[in-house]
Amino acid sequence: MHITTSYIVTLAIISSTLPSYLLALFPHYQMERVTKLASEKPVVIFSKSSCCMSHTIKPFLRPRGLPPAVHELDEIPGGCEIEQTLLRLGCNPSVPAVFIGGELVGGANKIMSLHLNRSLIPMLRQVGALWV
Repeated sequence: MHITTSYIVTLAIISSTLPSYLLALFPHYQMERVTKLASEKPVVIFSKSSCCMSHTIKPFLRPRGLPPAVHELDEIPGGCEIEQTLLRLGCNPSVPAVFIGGELVGGANKIMSLHLNRSLIPMLRQVGALWV
């Protein structure tokens, strides 16, 4: 039986629990997956439960608006592949990776810099992530 790329991608759409060794063969699929996850809410954080900077940035962003979507890469299927995709996007270290309005903003240092120069609140307001 000959398995084509489109067949495996179709399987991936049907079931997001494909083994990670298959997911690693399709970096374009991972990029699409990250793009889709990053667009599900105005603010999305890719995190690891063991990362101290992730533990810092999540509570920092929560009281500033609508709760962000948080994806713990060490707890979801294909998390390692998503982490590799974040590195390819230029997020180094890979977590926390914060997306605002579907666009990669950066990690904890970038978020804190934006906050200190008073650019974070306007960004959150622009994408509808603030209540006020």
